[in-house]
Amino acid sequence: MNHQPELNRTLGLGSALSIVIGTIIGSGIFFKQASVLASAGSSTHALLAWIIGGVITLTSGLTIAEIGAQMPVTGGLYVYIENIFGRRLGFLAGWMQVIVYGPAISASVAGFMSILITEFFGWPEQWRIPVAVVMIVAISVLNMFENRVGAFFSILTTLCKLVPITAIIVWGILHGHVTALGQTVTTVHQASGNMGVAVLATLFAYDGWILIANLGGEMKNPQKLLPQAIIIGVSAVLLIYTLISFSVFRFLPANKILALGEKATAYLAQTAFGQLGGKLLAIGIIISMMGTLNGKLLTFPRIVYAMAKRGDLPFSRYLAYLHPRAKTPVYATGAVMVIAILMTFFFNPDHLSDLCVFTVYCFYTLAFFGLFVLRHRRTEPRPFSVPLYPLVPLVALGGGLFILGSEVVNDPWGVILFIGVVVLGLPILWLIKTLDRKRQF
Repeated sequence: MNHQPELNRTLGLGSALSIVIGTIIGSGIFFKQASVLASAGSSTHALLAWIIGGVITLTSGLTIAEIGAQMPVTGGLYVYIENIFGRRLGFLAGWMQVIVYGPAISASVAGFMSILITEFFGWPEQWRIPVAVVMIVAISVLNMFENRVGAFFSILTTLCKLVPITAIIVWGILHGHVTALGQTVTTVHQASGNMGVAVLATLFAYDGWILIANLGGEMKNPQKLLPQAIIIGVSAVLLIYTLISFSVFRFLPANKILALGEKATAYLAQTAFGQLGGKLLAIGIIISMMGTLNGKLLTFPRIVYAMAKRGDLPFSRYLAYLHPRAKTPVYATGAVMVIAILMTFFFNPDHLSDLCVFTVYCFYTLAFFGLFVLRHRRTEPRPFSVPLYPLVPLVALGGGLFILGSEVVNDPWGVILFIGVVVLGLPILWLIKTLDRKRQF
């Protein structure tokens, strides 16, 4: 009798926390200060946008933690939506992450990382895409080894990223001479968008908290560890982001931040710590983003694997393959890698990140509503219950709807494009099931 390899259940709380924190804290907090400020119109509103984004993320995490504790298996959102709302919506949730969200968010992080790397070495801008591609390939290959390797890399990079984070916070608060609150955008760029768009931009920086749910089948005690990792991890990131944003606004005038754009954090580092210190800080930020990209490319292939095991994807036989020794989905990892590489050639990282958040929040919002359905359907004791029910899931639901409405108003064509790609999954599902039925006869 052939024994099929299974995923290794080896991840503990330390690994889970490092994946949550390490996946969230990456490029967003270092690159999104200018875009959040431009949309918010003032430093006070920008800081408020970071806090609102954090609160929405925390309530979202608490809501998903209750669902995830009841469904502690590999697949995350794909499994949750299917179990609550049925096969088609579950498939679309998985398809969205496999084809749109996972590769796109990975490409976006790699794109932001390539900006810093080319700046660091003084390479021309045309090197950005090749550098992004190399980073995607290298970290994808890393995650084809046993999951302990990716988890160790997450722990290592999470510890490394504390250095630039601490340096920016301490230096900005102690040595900044700008009034952090009350600065209004008046020159350089005309403020555009609104608070909804500003909050949406912060949510890219907070993104990644749910990815630990994709590893439910590889955690030692997911009913207990999954809620702990999400709650502790998101709360820590909310505090860190608020302090970093305050420090940046205290060190640099608002219009200077807008003038520098994506290079604002690099300028702060070089100004504060000199040429050598600035480069060391830049290295820390690059390592931070490597950890984020590692978290994406560690977790998203698990969705591909979970869907392939159900026969929900083309070439499922290959995508569901686990390496017999490493117990990792090597072909699924390769598939996410290839799609992410393609996206680096066609999308600007900043625009890509906003559309990614919109797309995944369509299904987050559906899952938030699903908690109420699940509570009505299941009356047995739960491993974890969201506190202050129903207030917390209602805040998460309201925040999700607010984000969706804001993006529809401000970028309707981008929304139509990404929704179109998601809806294309339905004929794909129909074709797969039709071919399956023909093979059975």
